[in-house]
Amino acid sequence: MMKMGLQLKTIRYTGLIGLLLVGVISCHDSTDEPQIPAGDLTDIPYNPVPYMLDVPADFPALEQPNDNPMTVDGILLGRKLFYDPLLSIDSTVSCATCHQPSLSFSDGLALSQGVNGITRRGSLNLINVGFHYSGLFWDGRAKTLEELALIPIEDPIEMGESWENVELKLRNHDGYPADFRKAFGIENVSMVDRYLAAKAIAQFLRTLVSGQNSRYDRYLRGEILLEENEINGYLMFFNIDPSLPDAQCGHCHNAPLLSTNDYFNNGLQESADLYSFRDPGQGAITGIAGQNGFFKPPTLRNLVFTAPYMHDGSLKTLEEVVDHYASGGKNSPNKSSFLFNLVLTESQKSDILAFLLTLTDSTTLTNPAYQSPF
Repeated sequence: MMKMGLQLKTIRYTGLIGLLLVGVISCHDSTDEPQIPAGDLTDIPYNPVPYMLDVPADFPALEQPNDNPMTVDGILLGRKLFYDPLLSIDSTVSCATCHQPSLSFSDGLALSQGVNGITRRGSLNLINVGFHYSGLFWDGRAKTLEELALIPIEDPIEMGESWENVELKLRNHDGYPADFRKAFGIENVSMVDRYLAAKAIAQFLRTLVSGQNSRYDRYLRGEILLEENEINGYLMFFNIDPSLPDAQCGHCHNAPLLSTNDYFNNGLQESADLYSFRDPGQGAITGIAGQNGFFKPPTLRNLVFTAPYMHDGSLKTLEEVVDHYASGGKNSPNKSSFLFNLVLTESQKSDILAFLLTLTDSTTLTNPAYQSPF
């Protein structure tokens, strides 16, 4: 019995020494090797490469915010976020759901579909969106692309998520923290936030450019000739030939963007006064009654892919669009003075349609840089 008791004491004593040694070794290791903070990203290289965008010669200069210059990794991150449904509350809707490259970054619906039903407007063609400097969306509610990228996430119908949740999802993701490090040089996972995500998406959107490959562009450069009906449509569209009717198109869709930074009441809604518009558009943003019913003219580039037309998708075909403007549109107190009953023959309407088709640049639909990375 005494021998057994001695053995037990020895075992306990030996075990205690072992624990003490482990503690000493552990303390020794912790003092000799620096501990990496949780979420540290500094072991990932940060070597930003500026991205030089090929802007058509006749385009206005592309303005970039000083705090968000375009880089290769910033654009790659922005494209990834643009196509990722992770940003929506149930991971079913991404930016690309309503802005599909095969439809010139529209969605083919009269009214777009979000996570919680139908939105009140159709999606806008995003081609050349980086050259718009007086507001974005149909109603101009966002001043910059960075601001534009923030809004749909928290729209209860569109993506229905909170940015707080999106930030957590991005920080806990297997790949995104490293992507943010490469794009913006952040040093810790905790620095992944909504503002950097919006900057990345904005960088990608600025790359969506079309202005060199359509038949219209090639004609202006003297590379091809247009057909007679296309030329006649061109002359009426821009009111170049006084012997032909002025189709009044170029006021709201001027070259080279085939759009404008202004807003107009295009006669789509009938209203007896300034306060009875079904959709007040820009007026709801500015609070100016005279701007009720005003909307941003979309670019007409690639419009063959962006039906149905108008902010509410109410015009199904290009023929309906031409007929609408030729008729002068519906009456309201602040309807644009450019809209009145035009005296156009059916042949002249057909010529205008022929010209509109020359604005097609199908290369933007298949450009690998614009496609989903998933």
